[in-house]
Amino acid sequence: MSAKTNAARLLDRLGIRYGIHAYHPDADDLSAERLARELSMPPERIFKTIVLRGDRTGPLFAVLPVASRLDLKALARLAGDKGVEVVPLKEVQPLTGYLRGAVTALAARKELPVFLDDSALLHDVIGVSAGVLGGEIVLAPADYLQATKGRAGPIAG
Repeated sequence: MSAKTNAARLLDRLGIRYGIHAYHPDADDLSAERLARELSMPPERIFKTIVLRGDRTGPLFAVLPVASRLDLKALARLAGDKGVEVVPLKEVQPLTGYLRGAVTALAARKELPVFLDDSALLHDVIGVSAGVLGGEIVLAPADYLQATKGRAGPIAG
């Protein structure tokens, strides 16, 4: 990664400390294990971002450890929705400005509600997508919540 991403520029504007780790993406292997090896980080510290739609909130981001499954009912409760569903892939880029595998809540096209699994708070730093394939931003969970105006809660099953 030679250029700064919009996510990194946002963190710079906010005065938030972070690091960027480059890795070699493999569209045929998006597994948590491979990503953890590439980043030399344990999988429980690497977080994926999923775009969903709540019946009341509309589009939103769920951010949880890469090896975890999203608990849709827990997310709906935390968001104040009766139900949530994953947004079809064809809608992800128009909503976020990011491609599959590079979605991040940081500097997304539209500011959407962000819900971070509270397991993130157990770590001094976590990794989230930098907004490009092959880039991961590492920062403190509290700083991530500040930058995204997010809320933490138990959303991983």
